[in-house]
Amino acid sequence: MTEELNPFKIAQAQLDEAASIMKLDKQAHSILREPMQTVTVNFPVRMRDGSTNTYTGFRILYNNARGPGKGGIRFHPQESVDTVKALSAWMTWKCALADIPFGGAKGGVVVDTKKLSEQELEGLSRQYIRSIEKFVGPFTDVPAPDVYTNPQVMAWMADEYSKMHGRDEFGMITGKPLELWGSQGRFDSTAVGGMYVLREAAKLKKLNLRNAKVAIQGFGNAGNFAFDLVTKMFKAKVVAISDSQGGVYSEKGLDYKKLEEAKQHGSVMYYKDARRITNDELLELDVDVLIPAAIENQITKRNADKINTKVLLELANGPVTPEADRILHERGVLDLPDFLVNSGGVIVSYFEWAQNISGYYWTKEEVYKKLDTIITRSFSDVLAAQKAYKGLGRKVNLRMAAYIIALRRVAGAMKVRGWY
Repeated sequence: MTEELNPFKIAQAQLDEAASIMKLDKQAHSILREPMQTVTVNFPVRMRDGSTNTYTGFRILYNNARGPGKGGIRFHPQESVDTVKALSAWMTWKCALADIPFGGAKGGVVVDTKKLSEQELEGLSRQYIRSIEKFVGPFTDVPAPDVYTNPQVMAWMADEYSKMHGRDEFGMITGKPLELWGSQGRFDSTAVGGMYVLREAAKLKKLNLRNAKVAIQGFGNAGNFAFDLVTKMFKAKVVAISDSQGGVYSEKGLDYKKLEEAKQHGSVMYYKDARRITNDELLELDVDVLIPAAIENQITKRNADKINTKVLLELANGPVTPEADRILHERGVLDLPDFLVNSGGVIVSYFEWAQNISGYYWTKEEVYKKLDTIITRSFSDVLAAQKAYKGLGRKVNLRMAAYIIALRRVAGAMKVRGWY
């Protein structure tokens, strides 16, 4: 039987499993299986040659029982409504696990940004936010950057939204440039938060991270920062890294500056003095820490029994399927779930939003300290939940423990609000 790789079906399967373990109220379970609001828009963009192209976009609010929706905007040629649904669900659980006052949301546009000029990208960004303007706002649904979007795109969107409202509304979106009151520490926050989780996991496993062998799948924003941070913070050795074209491996370790130079030529595969490998080969390397930092569904039942690492740090969204989850758990691999590991981005987005709303701004050191406090507490909460269920004779993996915490918080908010 073929493994189901539809991202939203996977998100629902994970929810169903956790709901069964914790005996979640059937009414709450029913509400949480589907997004509360799905918006599809088609909007025109004037191209540089004078023609007009029409693009399809989405904005999905999964649940707002605990506060405004929160979630990134992706510009991707293979964007789909099911991917956005799944990501909006995971954002819901991510915000609940971090215990910040947001619900979950996500957005996306079906577009290949590599084919757009900067002027066309700006036009696309402004037209998309105009199309979803009535569904977003600082107390409704707060977007942020994601795949192939960045602070400049957020700045264009904030400007367009502000023009439509006749006043500056910088709190309507996060991940903005510092010039428009973005937050210190936001740009690398996803990877920084992941490193704090890795630090705690290493204590748990009694793993010395100094000179530990690390493999990273993905050299985009998260993977790039992960490489830099894991070497600077822990003196670990990154022996393998990849991008969409393939990867490179060197037992003696890879050099960050040389990798960036190779990437300027189009791919990390242009790195000299290293053996070329495939993305599949990277995932199966014998390493201390494996960091998937690319796209979803990379570790499946097909390769889960070949994963050879002490710690699996899910910096990407949804890199491990449910069937692979079970295999990894049975094999004793410490798999740290995505919506714990990569929650640093949304936690600092919350800080940015809070700073925008209050008009009071923090230093980078204050941001990192607050991030460390929240994500370390989340890690401890997950371990405690796993231990509690073990005491009841139920062995649950860390993902299910994290789900149980998140579902309990979201369902609790829905209950007291009178939704069921």
